[in-house]
Amino acid sequence: MLIATAVAGATTMLFSIVLVLTKHYASIGEAFSLDLLNPYVILGLLMGGATVYWFTGASMQAVTTGAYRAVDYIKRNIKLDSAEAASIETSRTVVEICTKYAQDGMFNIFIVIFCITIAYAFFNPVFFISYLVSIAVVGLFQAIFMANAGGAWDNAKKVVEVELHAKGTELHDATIVGDTVGDPFKDTSSVALNPIIKFTTLFGLLAVEMAVANPAIQIPVAVVFMLVALFFVYRSFYGMRITGAKS
Repeated sequence: MLIATAVAGATTMLFSIVLVLTKHYASIGEAFSLDLLNPYVILGLLMGGATVYWFTGASMQAVTTGAYRAVDYIKRNIKLDSAEAASIETSRTVVEICTKYAQDGMFNIFIVIFCITIAYAFFNPVFFISYLVSIAVVGLFQAIFMANAGGAWDNAKKVVEVELHAKGTELHDATIVGDTVGDPFKDTSSVALNPIIKFTTLFGLLAVEMAVANPAIQIPVAVVFMLVALFFVYRSFYGMRITGAKS
């Protein structure tokens, strides 16, 4: 439901951007069109899909690393084989670990989305429109896929535990592995595509207007913001990867 609302809003913004560009090109005596024979259109469609898959991978990486750090801390500081309750301070530290990695991951993602929106808008308007169309369409189907797949993995574990009474078996171990992937699928990456699509298209309208109003600085601005985006793309994976236990 949320992702459908986002796509509906994105469609409205896309029409607004098309109207802005149509008016701009008419003022300079040119016609604005989206033609599949235009290489900028094809490139924009490819980059939109690539951005969706980068986002889902980066958000999964942040969740995975945060969970690993939390589990590592719990194993070293909480006696799981005893009836002794964990202290409030220890529990607070676990929450802080999860919060830290969630915030770090979303900070990287936001900077990338913000910078590439400006970079693509200033690079080429036709490319940018195609990018936004791809973001909305691929994002819709990716969100549906991840929500359904994550829910299926989650429910599979419940079936094994409740209906089959097979806890402690290899089948149960397999469903636990699936649920470990399924939870961030359905609870993180899929639902987070909603604000990404909304922000990109909403901010894209402003970015396109700035780009067409300042043609002399389009390429320098696009290059600078693209370099910043690439740095944070690198950071979203290699800066968040699991490299070993931390104290």
